[in-house]
Amino acid sequence: MITTINSSIVPLLIDDIDTDQIIPARFLKATDRKGFGENLFRDWRYDSEGNLKEDFPLNQAQWHGEILLVGRNFGCGSSREHAAWALKDYGFTVIVSTYFADIFKGNALNNGLLPVQISQDFYDEILEEIKIDNHTKLLVDLNKQDVMLRVSGVKEHFEISPFKKECLMKGLDDLDFLIEMREEIEEFLTVDMI
Repeated sequence: MITTINSSIVPLLIDDIDTDQIIPARFLKATDRKGFGENLFRDWRYDSEGNLKEDFPLNQAQWHGEILLVGRNFGCGSSREHAAWALKDYGFTVIVSTYFADIFKGNALNNGLLPVQISQDFYDEILEEIKIDNHTKLLVDLNKQDVMLRVSGVKEHFEISPFKKECLMKGLDDLDFLIEMREEIEEFLTVDMI
């Protein structure tokens, strides 16, 4: 369930991060959504011996939070749903970018992960704030569809389909939503058959 997220930011400022970089194909054997977070960005986070790479942002203590700030065209490549699972399992709730690959965006929304697409100007303002203070926080208000820099108060509106917004705010996937609407569906079918 997502309503408002007030969190510091983890910056991963690389364009064109594809789903194989998010979760390498060799880790796609499981069908349960749990446990994928430990292999998020596996080949970037760990060296060949399995040691953490100190220069990777997710391995640095100063970067933590529920919001991942990424470069343009995040989630491109193959359509693996596991990428959204890995991000969510790791602890991210919101991914912020200037552009998302369409299939990744759909997979994220279907799995309780909010992709927030912002303008390049607002993205640049976030980067400036991070340079000043690496504990800079963003407030993401799903109900108002706003994302705001907490220090300056500068904010921007983002778009999301009303259906996906309602699902995220209620913590429902598409099937849960239909089950919740069961009485109305049955009533509609009854009226329609008369």
